[in-house]
Amino acid sequence: KGVEFAEVTLHVGLGTFRPVEVEDLTKHKMDSEQFIIEEKQANIVNRAIELKKRICAVGTTSMRAIESAVSANKTLKPANDWTSKFIFPPYEFSIANTMVTNFHMPESTLLMMVSAFGGYENVMNAYEVAVKEKYRFYSYGDAMLII
Repeated sequence: KGVEFAEVTLHVGLGTFRPVEVEDLTKHKMDSEQFIIEEKQANIVNRAIELKKRICAVGTTSMRAIESAVSANKTLKPANDWTSKFIFPPYEFSIANTMVTNFHMPESTLLMMVSAFGGYENVMNAYEVAVKEKYRFYSYGDAMLII
């Protein structure tokens, strides 16, 4: 049905799950994680941008990787790099316009990124339903699609 996949290589560290221990979020330090976006994969994404198609990041680490490889003209650059990017509200995303992610723990950097993407109120409403319906949280729990 016209869906194309562009794979990225991610080397996720435990720092992704490190708690935030500062009030001023700009002072929180993320551990660096390596990611690889090959030219072929960047071209797939950039063609989708050009055609105004939906681009769905699958997972917060994928989102962080692609947001770390944005060119000056808002396209995806091929990269073999490290990122310590911390995404929290307010943040303007450049590449993906949809996202699949699981339900993250309260006060986590992952929940902050999801809130930046989906809007705080929308995400909190989804979490309220998730708690009420006994969805499973964390890495092997239930997932949601944010459009």
